[in-house]
Amino acid sequence: MTSRVVDGRRAAVLGSPIAHSLSPVLHRAAYDALGLSAWSYDRFEIDEGALPGFFEELGPEWAGLSLTMPLKRAVIPLVDEVSETAASVDAVNTVVFTEDGRRVGDNTDIPGIVAALREHGIDQVDSAAILGAGATASSALAALARICTGEVVAYVRSEARAAEMRRWGERLDVEVRTADWADAARALRAPLVIATTPAGATDALAAAVPERPATLFDVLYDPWPTELAARWSMFGGAVVSGLDLLVHQAVLQVEHMTGHAPAPLDVMRRAGEKALAGR
Repeated sequence: MTSRVVDGRRAAVLGSPIAHSLSPVLHRAAYDALGLSAWSYDRFEIDEGALPGFFEELGPEWAGLSLTMPLKRAVIPLVDEVSETAASVDAVNTVVFTEDGRRVGDNTDIPGIVAALREHGIDQVDSAAILGAGATASSALAALARICTGEVVAYVRSEARAAEMRRWGERLDVEVRTADWADAARALRAPLVIATTPAGATDALAAAVPERPATLFDVLYDPWPTELAARWSMFGGAVVSGLDLLVHQAVLQVEHMTGHAPAPLDVMRRAGEKALAGR
């Protein structure tokens, strides 16, 4: 997955809503560090209905796109090829325009989760818990397929969501058991807890953090810390943040889009931290 490394290339993040996205901050910091002064990275408010028209207008100067909700599945019919990683969860968060003009869809969230965990010393776990059952939960399951040797328990709010998570488990060859959200406090005793829920959804669980928690991966980064992450840290548990995920998946996007590797992870992280501190 390579693209031409020439001056004047463009990239952007698309989604709706998109104003909150830190992707421009991270990618622009990488371009500066890599000396790609003529490269640009923007954000566009695009929903599913507007996506095909946006693609039709793209010229040869485009190197790649980052996709956030609700476009990760809507973009699939618009690309020429989908990587095995993206196909495993039917979700594309990265499109790279190759030297021969093809559009290749990939998913950097999955290896980004794995990389963020490894940065915190988590290479393998014998079991895990997932809070939530949305699109990010399926990516978390795909990441756990690479590092979890045993059962994953998904805590969800409806039987429909539970059935969906069990289907993802079968597809990804992960042993998945589902449990009702009312029992989500039990999840906090797992060796690894991945919270994939929207802001505020886990606040009520903060009071149930055990005295010796293991590792929490909370995919949120704004606001940060969440009440659950703050309580987790207070009790001495390891916390992996949504910014960790955002940076690691963006590093892979920069490398794929620009052809420059390794991307400057530390520079990108500092840029993200600075931007969050200013909000």
